[in-house]
Amino acid sequence: MSRIGKQPVQIPADVTVAIDGAHVEVKGPKGTLSRKFHPAITIKQEGGKIIVARLDDEAESRALHGLTRALLANMVNGVSTGFEKRLELVGVGYRAAAAGQTLTLNVGYSQPVEMTMPEGIKAETPAPTKIVLNGIDKELLGVVAANVRAVRPPEPYKGKGIRYQDEYVQKKAGKAGVKK
Repeated sequence: MSRIGKQPVQIPADVTVAIDGAHVEVKGPKGTLSRKFHPAITIKQEGGKIIVARLDDEAESRALHGLTRALLANMVNGVSTGFEKRLELVGVGYRAAAAGQTLTLNVGYSQPVEMTMPEGIKAETPAPTKIVLNGIDKELLGVVAANVRAVRPPEPYKGKGIRYQDEYVQKKAGKAGVKK
């Protein structure tokens, strides 16, 4: 039995869940999320909890059991509290500016890079070298954060680039650091 899959998902008081077979819709104060799950997994709502069970003991069903429960928990957490990713810009002259749904990055290229945030993701820049991304969909938020980081990933010699706030970049010794 999946250790994660057998745990019920607690539903906060301000969140409503509508289950229609394999399709689940979660509504909360931050917004609405819906997702279609694999038919080998049954999802039931009992009181203030969501119970996830599998129909058989096949390898695929066992793998989907914990995944389904984790996705449902992320949906409930997203519509009630939301998710956040923080990024930092490291480098001389590197800066970011958010205006509406557009994030403008000056990260050493000849032209600034403008990124349009998808629906449901909000970008803020509390400081010129800090980016805060907020959203209710954890999966989409991770993809957007990875795309922002991919504009200028941290390089291993000086550590310049865009990195997650708590990311550690291991630096290499340059040519001067090599002794024969």
